Amino acid sequence: MANLDIEQTRNQARALLDSRIESVTALVRSRQRITELRDQLVAAERDDKRAYVQATRDGWSADELKKLGLEPAAVKRRRTTKRSTGPDNGAGQEAGTSFGD
Repeated sequence: MANLDIEQTRNQARALLDSRIESVTALVRSRQRITELRDQLVAAERDDKRAYVQATRDGWSADELKKLGLEPAAVKRRRTTKRSTGPDNGAGQEAGTSFGD
């Protein structure tokens, strides 16, 4: 059996762990940055909505703003659809009929 040096082995193990800790630290920093940027986007969208409303209060019509390329931000947002919670939401059932028919 080879003669192992405890201190050398511990140092090698620490080096391996340190590299793993560095990668997970980088991942956490990346996730924190994403969260910060999302928060900034929410704030920017809120400011944009307020500015649009203020522009309309100052006399700009929606059509005039649209001609300038300034449509309301709500038009550009993603729309969420309401999904059925059950596996069968009436698919395959004829209109105007019920299970009791």
